[in-house]
Amino acid sequence: MDNIMPPAQLRQLAAELAEPKPMRRGSLSQRTVKCSKPGCPCAQDRKARHGPYYSLTRAVRGKTRSRFLTPEQATVARQQIEAGHAFRTKLEGYWEGCEDWADCQLEGTPTASAGEAEKKGFKPTSRTKSSRKSKPS
Repeated sequence: MDNIMPPAQLRQLAAELAEPKPMRRGSLSQRTVKCSKPGCPCAQDRKARHGPYYSLTRAVRGKTRSRFLTPEQATVARQQIEAGHAFRTKLEGYWEGCEDWADCQLEGTPTASAGEAEKKGFKPTSRTKSSRKSKPS
């Protein structure tokens, strides 16, 4: 295999990805709710509803997990989610860069000729099959 050094841009991305940051997966939602108290204006007026309430939701082992957050926690969680999106974008760029680098290595190696690359198919070998009838005891 060729010992071609990774491109500088790829090394830079690797260094950025290696730097730990608080980040998270999931989504943040904001809700207002109406209560069931008689006479409360929230039942009639959307602007009078209670809240906002913030919830952080994400999937964990195939199950949805949610938790309520304070407005201050919601601000921090939003920043962490954005950091997670940025991480995934950089990670995808890293994968693409590694694949481009791998393609460059393949271009420098000899390839199979058209005859060698042609499919030969599967040639089954025949065997005498034993009788499937049970033998008397």
